[in-house]
Order: sequence, then C-alpha cells, then structure tokens
Amino acid sequence: MKLTQIRNATVLLEYAGVHFLIDPMLSPKGTLPPCHSRVRPEARNPLCELPCPVEVLLEADAVIVTHLHPGHFDQAAAQLLSKTKPIFVQNSRDGEVLRYYGFQQVTVLNADTIFSNITLTKIPGRYGNWDEEMLDHAGSVCGVIFQASDEPCLYATGDTVWYPGVEQAVRTFHPQMVLANAGGNMGWQYQSNMGTEDVLALHRAVPSALIVATHMEDLNHWTLSRQQLRDFARKKGFLSKLRTPANGESICIFKSKIRNSP
Repeated sequence: MKLTQIRNATVLLEYAGVHFLIDPMLSPKGTLPPCHSRVRPEARNPLCELPCPVEVLLEADAVIVTHLHPGHFDQAAAQLLSKTKPIFVQNSRDGEVLRYYGFQQVTVLNADTIFSNITLTKIPGRYGNWDEEMLDHAGSVCGVIFQASDEPCLYATGDTVWYPGVEQAVRTFHPQMVLANAGGNMGWQYQSNMGTEDVLALHRAVPSALIVATHMEDLNHWTLSRQQLRDFARKKGFLSKLRTPANGESICIFKSKIRNSP
C-alpha cells in the first residue's frame, strides 16, 4: 500500500494494485471562495497549488468521494475526470449529483462493496459536534474501510470528529493505518473534523495503528497545523505512531514495515 498526500483531503492511494483518488479537489490555487468561517475569512481556496501535474491524478483507476463539499469534490474534478471513471459515493443523493455531471459508473458504498477484489465498507461520520438539526443542514459524510488479502487494513475517516461510530469502526476492523482528516477545521461555531483530542482518542482506541493526518493547512478554515499536531503527539507519547505528510509526500506500508518516500 502506498498513500500519497496531494492537497487537503485529496489523496492518491495505491491499494492491492488499484489506484484510488480520494476526495479530488483539483482547482488551481485561489480560484474557489473561502469556506464560511471566522478563520481567514477572506482567504480564497485552495491555499496552495497541486504538488503534481493534474494529469497524474486523472489516471487513477477509481475515485472515492466521501461527500460533495467543494474541498472534497469541486467543479474542476467534475470537468476533468473521465465520465467513465468508476466513482464511489456515500448515498443515492450524491450519486444523483454525479450522474447529473455525466458520470456513468457511480456506485453507492454499502457494508461490503467489492471492487477488483477489494472490500470497501462505508463508515458514517459525524460532521462536527453540532446538534442534530444543524448536522442535518450540514449534510452527511462518510469514511471508508479498505480490505484486501495481503494488504493492511486502512480506515480513511473522511470529515468526522471522534464519536461512537468511529470508535466502533476501529474496534471492529482493527485498522493498521488510519487516514484521519485532522485539520481542526472550524465553521462559524463548531469544529468539523478531528483536532488534537480526537486524534488522541483515535490513538488510544487503536494504539497499534499508524495515524496519517490529512486535510491540513490547505483551506482557509484550518486551525491545526502539522507541526502543532506533532508537538501534541510528542507530549502525549504517540509521535512514533503519527505521520503528517507534506503535500506530495508518500507513505508506504508493507505488512509491518512502514517507510516514507518522496
């Protein structure tokens, strides 16, 4: 398995011989409006350019879209991705939107979706510690468990805070790697994905897993930097189980061996 941090939540994953593009945000720097937040309210998104030619990402075998916020699937992705590319989504509503854009191979994830001998399991997320009415307004989100023979189990959390659904997922599947959206991103009032305490709770629930932090420093409403998360992990004693890859950096895991590569 090879995981390459691209930008924000966009990740290129090589898993069991399949190249997955997760949450593609492909717009050039500064071409999208700011997210609604008191944090850098005037800064346009994304805050940086892609670290590689977009053509590299378009060659992926399949796409996973955890939800349709523009930081996870933007108009550039809708225009640039091949309309025959297999795309996996969290629910029928998101599927209808992508079919409207012209995508022909849209699959709604369920408990045991199979693609090229890989089992993809949808894990519902919680988009912040809002009350239920506000959560309904913000929309649903999901994560995905990846499983295949001779590959480590991977849990990509998507945008979620730590809550019982995440705890149940890690205790059920015992992932060896967790790709955690951990920028502490803030709306007007609430944090929408993991911050330091969420990552700590994740580590304590599955202490043997390597946590790879993504969704950091690339949209205007981030509040947790890579360095701050590393400092926190050092203080709490789990720095050896954390990676905070820079954009363009890859992490490989072969059974119990883990290494970084450019």
